[in-house]
Amino acid sequence: MTKEATKTARKSASKPVNRRTGAKSSASSKPLPASSRAERAAERRGAIIEAAMEEFIARGFAATRLDDIAKRAGVAKGTIYLHFKDKESMFEELIRTAIVPLVTRLWATPPQPGASVRDMIEGFAKTFIEEVATTRRGDLVRLIVAEGPRFPEVADFYYREVVSRGLAGMRALIELGIARGEIQHKDLARFPQIMVAPALIAVIWQSLFSRHAPLDALEMFRVHLDLIFGERRTA
Repeated sequence: MTKEATKTARKSASKPVNRRTGAKSSASSKPLPASSRAERAAERRGAIIEAAMEEFIARGFAATRLDDIAKRAGVAKGTIYLHFKDKESMFEELIRTAIVPLVTRLWATPPQPGASVRDMIEGFAKTFIEEVATTRRGDLVRLIVAEGPRFPEVADFYYREVVSRGLAGMRALIELGIARGEIQHKDLARFPQIMVAPALIAVIWQSLFSRHAPLDALEMFRVHLDLIFGERRTA
């Protein structure tokens, strides 16, 4: 073999180095694992929901634009459509994540042994006032009260997911109170709205009039229960 042929063979042997370099480059551009993509998608969805809550509360349902939600969430407007088909479905998701779990927890919690029906209803009122009336959840409820007539689909969804469950649970408690003799007026079971009326008053009062006349919502609820069950006897 000539010297020139030997040099050519050596150059050919050195080429695999370039192939290894190319392999390293393509490895660095491999897509993220499915778990990482799912986590990032969940983070974006959460950011969109949080931004939507802030925009809905600040502007109202009608005036809120998807562009403003996207800007607040730090995503492109097109990203929103990967998670929600429209503004209504986004608002429904807010209700589903912020309020429905609370309602489920309220009526899924078993009563304490020996608790009276009044004790159970008072516990419901305390939880509702602390976790809804004076929180961002209350802002969502007030928004539905204000704009629900203009957007019946949203109001219908809230009724199905929240109101109907709450009324069914309260009606069951009232019927238990009647069976135990704790509640004398049997027709109250036909109108469980009467029992929960102070909770709704507390939500509305908090946003409109509390700066003029702060309301002790829990004490108001206790007075309301005195009218239904009779005044508590003190030792």
